Amino acid sequence: MNIQKATQRYETWLSRHLSIIAEDLELKHREMRSLPFPFLRATYYRWAQTFPEICGDLARAPKALAVGDLHVENFGTWRDVEGRLIWGINDFDEAWTLPYTHDLVRLATSALLAKMDCEPKAGIGAIVKGYAEAVAAGGQPFALAEHHTALRHMATSRLHDVQAYWEKLFGLGQLRKKPPAGAIRAIERMMPGRRLEWRISHRVAGLGSLGRERYVAVAQWHGGSVAREAKALAPSACVWAAEGKGTAPIHYQEILNRSVRCPDPFVRLQRRWIVRRLAPDCSRIELSALPAEHDTLRLLEAMGWETANIHLGTLKPRAILADLKKRPKGWLFQAARRMEKSVLADFADYSAR
Repeated sequence: MNIQKATQRYETWLSRHLSIIAEDLELKHREMRSLPFPFLRATYYRWAQTFPEICGDLARAPKALAVGDLHVENFGTWRDVEGRLIWGINDFDEAWTLPYTHDLVRLATSALLAKMDCEPKAGIGAIVKGYAEAVAAGGQPFALAEHHTALRHMATSRLHDVQAYWEKLFGLGQLRKKPPAGAIRAIERMMPGRRLEWRISHRVAGLGSLGRERYVAVAQWHGGSVAREAKALAPSACVWAAEGKGTAPIHYQEILNRSVRCPDPFVRLQRRWIVRRLAPDCSRIELSALPAEHDTLRLLEAMGWETANIHLGTLKPRAILADLKKRPKGWLFQAARRMEKSVLADFADYSAR
């Protein structure tokens, strides 16, 4: 099956689980033709289909409840219940039970395609190092207070112009039609006060989820701005790739609850909607927002560590360490190169038509 047919079949399958916004889907298709890294982000369904074929040996590794659609821009910050700034993985739309190697290979492949500012082997080696050290330590979240100075600088450098952030959210256009009642109820439950006057708009964001309903409500509360977003969810693309029939569970809340994590108290699955707080310090971090001088190897090592934080919720450390010990030196780099080659071939095929 080529990339065109896979895309068509996946989108048909997805439309059976949620409402598709045609304009956003067209934008997604245009972004898929722009560069290989956006193409990777937008086509997790294809990755779920090809990974077992290309990396068959790794596909038989011990399984954990995994991120699925992991990449170097699926990291961000939020505030925990103590108000501390936390850094970690930001999105779990495609969470599914997978070999623990799956997330590592996808993260490493994304680093190659994003052309991270480091020698490729060293960067992927940093991912493995961070992951193995976290597994051996039993994991630990990244609270950016008195610790992780370099990571804190990388994570907070984008927060200098908060006014522009709020102007963008308040500048979103009015909806042409009333959003689904489920989305309104989900947002209302997460607002900081009852009977708060808020305006709801459609938000275009992300790449993998482009085409899905996504609503953001903005309001003024006690002298400042607040925002909540509701995004429609569907079963993981892994279900489609395995040619699963009917419906399947959404594991978003489960992976949040079971990971080694300082959770965001304002992220919650409500029926088929994932609701979160939006704020300048509660959002995904794009690579372009990193400071000009940043330690790429340290960042990739932290990404590897955080990946282990997720897997340790459902897979015992000794099972991971025993499997890692059997892997030959350079296994992740070699697997990432194989997947990179596959992604680039699909990108070239899709862009040519």
